[in-house]
Amino acid sequence: MFYREAGQFKTSYQADGQIFPILQDRLALLALLAVAIVIVPLAASPYVLSAILIPFLIFSLAALGLNILTGYAGQLSLGTAAFMAAGAFASYNFILRIPGLPVLLAFVLGGLSAALVGIAFGLPSLRIRGFYLAAATLATQFFVVWCLTKIPYLTNYSASGVITAQPIVILGYAFDTPDRKYLLVLGVVAVMALLAKNMIRSNVGRSWMAVRDMDVAAEVIGFRLMRTKLLAFAVSSFYCGVAGALYAYAYLGTVEPEAYNLDLSFRILFMIIIGGVGSVLGSFLGAAFIVLLPVLLNVIAHSLALPTSVASNLELMVFGALIIFFLIVEPHGLARLWQIGKEKLRLWPFPH
Repeated sequence: MFYREAGQFKTSYQADGQIFPILQDRLALLALLAVAIVIVPLAASPYVLSAILIPFLIFSLAALGLNILTGYAGQLSLGTAAFMAAGAFASYNFILRIPGLPVLLAFVLGGLSAALVGIAFGLPSLRIRGFYLAAATLATQFFVVWCLTKIPYLTNYSASGVITAQPIVILGYAFDTPDRKYLLVLGVVAVMALLAKNMIRSNVGRSWMAVRDMDVAAEVIGFRLMRTKLLAFAVSSFYCGVAGALYAYAYLGTVEPEAYNLDLSFRILFMIIIGGVGSVLGSFLGAAFIVLLPVLLNVIAHSLALPTSVASNLELMVFGALIIFFLIVEPHGLARLWQIGKEKLRLWPFPH
């Protein structure tokens, strides 16, 4: 009896020992969120808010959507920008066609419209996988952009195809300055990231990971592949659709098909590869890396007085080298490096 009670006490002690790191992480997250809400809008310049922080948050949300589909459900996609475009244009048309519709509700409806597009183009995942599924989603990219270009109703019969986004007004409060737009985007991204984190920990997330690891075994033990895969496409496209609406309204100020080209899809794919596939934190780290790297490379190119031909291609060369590096050295990306560094600092200076 004493041995059993001692074993129970040891187990309870170990469980209590695991609570403190979790509490520390949550307190650190709350402190970071408080800094982002209170200090950053007061200290950051309008340029930093508009050109760095707002696109970082929007790309983080889009990368999170792609990570749900590729990192957790194992379905490779190259059409992320197409889902973002569907959300942006759907939000624009909902606000235009329905007078008095709240902007946030339009963003949600735009995300739902993108989810329907994702379900429609996710149907091939029931039969194909891997490279062939990537080719099918690549067709989504070209088809959606073609529809937005060739159907005048979607662009309100604009001759150029470039239309100005409506002003963001919520409960009579206009989000027309960089700090206000930043706080709006921050609030939306924080709420959706929290929902994604809880969703991944639920039965839905476990079903996605089971299908990702071995779909045949998952089907044998009772998971329904059709519902699981289509749900992953729907949730991922919803996140990308909301990100696309924020990209048009809070960052660009215009709604245009050319803003959601294939290059944007590859950039978001690079974000999850560098940040970490199958990690919520990796989506944010990868987005921060991709947004800040061009700024850093631009400073280096000017300081070294590099030729224009070299400076213009330096970003592409560095991106390619980094992707190869992370795929070989650390496939789990910056999120894994962050986790390793955090564990080392937690044990330092007594690793034993």
